[in-house]
Amino acid sequence: MKHTTCLALAVSLGAAQQAAASGFIDDSKATLDLRNFYYNQDTRNAKAASDKEWGQAFMFNYQSGFTEGPVGLGLDLQAMYGLRLDASGRAGKAGEDNTPGSVFPLSDGKAANDFSKTGATGKMRLSQTQFKAGTLVPKMPVLMSEDGRLLPQTFRGYQVDSKELKDFNLIAGKMEQVLDRNSSNGQGMSIAGANDPTKGKFSNQFYYGGVDYAVSKQLQVQYYYASLENFYQQHFLGLVHNWQLPLGQLKTDLRYFYSTADGKNASAAGRGEGYVSSGYYGAGVNSGKVDNRLWSAMFTYGLHGHSVGLGYQKTTGESDFPHINQGQGRSLYLITNSQSLKFVNAGEQATVGNYTYDFTGLGIPGLKSSVTYIHGTNIRAARRDNSEWERDLRVDYVVPTGTFKGLGLTWRSAVLRGNDTPDKDETRLIVSYSIPLM
Repeated sequence: MKHTTCLALAVSLGAAQQAAASGFIDDSKATLDLRNFYYNQDTRNAKAASDKEWGQAFMFNYQSGFTEGPVGLGLDLQAMYGLRLDASGRAGKAGEDNTPGSVFPLSDGKAANDFSKTGATGKMRLSQTQFKAGTLVPKMPVLMSEDGRLLPQTFRGYQVDSKELKDFNLIAGKMEQVLDRNSSNGQGMSIAGANDPTKGKFSNQFYYGGVDYAVSKQLQVQYYYASLENFYQQHFLGLVHNWQLPLGQLKTDLRYFYSTADGKNASAAGRGEGYVSSGYYGAGVNSGKVDNRLWSAMFTYGLHGHSVGLGYQKTTGESDFPHINQGQGRSLYLITNSQSLKFVNAGEQATVGNYTYDFTGLGIPGLKSSVTYIHGTNIRAARRDNSEWERDLRVDYVVPTGTFKGLGLTWRSAVLRGNDTPDKDETRLIVSYSIPLM
């Protein structure tokens, strides 16, 4: 982390020396994002207490332009603060398992009254290539920042992306730390199976690189590679095609991940130290070794504000699908990335169905709703087949005009059931508003 901070400061100082340059100031923008978040998770068939939390977030974001000249320098700043309004469930007091709540970190066994996180990102531009060092918010197939609670998850590292070649977007980088959505502190990265906060194993070396290629306006293909040192290596191939039909549109989304062991996870001795993956261990020396293939296909048909999607996802191999997972929530580039479950267990086969509607056609611009159902079967756990399912409902409304233009209201509801997991009902209510400052 020391190297990331020093590099970000070096770029920032260079930008500060040229701050009077017109591009740096004139192209700057700053916003204050407000988010009021209520969360209620009711565990139905287990002793674990329900989790009810309510908070208010203030998120300041500043993005500078670039100084003039062949090499432009810039600086981005972030400051986020979460205030607890109520935490009457599991986070209000330590539960039987002393598990922290989903929204606020624990402080002396109770939900903290507030928490914050700050970040700085130095950036440099040369032609159509940008280099960034410091706080990053990745949105890639191999790593997705999670933003499903009061404050978003952020990372610290380096990244370079280039659009020098027509129709190509090239990206590469390294992450060294993650600041979880309910934490102020940076930490190393881990995967399920090794992410115990006190006894787990972590890594500060997550490397990635990839390319997005627009074959045409209708077709895009992707390839990405990622490696979390001592845990896993991962390859991703993706294809997205949009087909304009005589009546409506058809979107085809194909994805494939191939994941294998890396470093200590690849050896029995390393796995004995705790560098293990969750999943179907079976018997023998390969217990806990990363071994996973995941593929999916999603087809979505849209017409006059209506959208219907059907998809299928399957995992094979001895382990769960490996991904950065601190145990406090994650977002994955999968068609099964639902509100609560992810459907990435070893051997799991998941069927996805969803329907969305945009009410603009009925004269209510800004109002959208959706329902999604996912059913997973054939989970290889405890040497028997298990199944799970989740139903998600969502309604979003953004005020389109008038005094409160941009005010967002969201209601999200999830019901999840499984043979090997507690039954849960979950509700989220979110009010958001962005205030432009410059």
